[in-house]
Amino acid sequence: MDITGARWGLDGAEAVLKLRALRSNGDFPSYWAYHLAQERRRVHESRYANGVLPAAA
Repeated sequence: MDITGARWGLDGAEAVLKLRALRSNGDFPSYWAYHLAQERRRVHESRYANGVLPAAA
């Protein structure tokens, strides 16, 4: 995340600052686990009845 001469828009700069804060205070692993769980729920489980993914064959 240390990029010399990088140009950021407001949204990108805010996202990088949040990630740097998570990393520096040691909360990144728990944040990342939460992020992955929410992405799985949003992308996959929401598309199946009762949120249950079918088992692989």
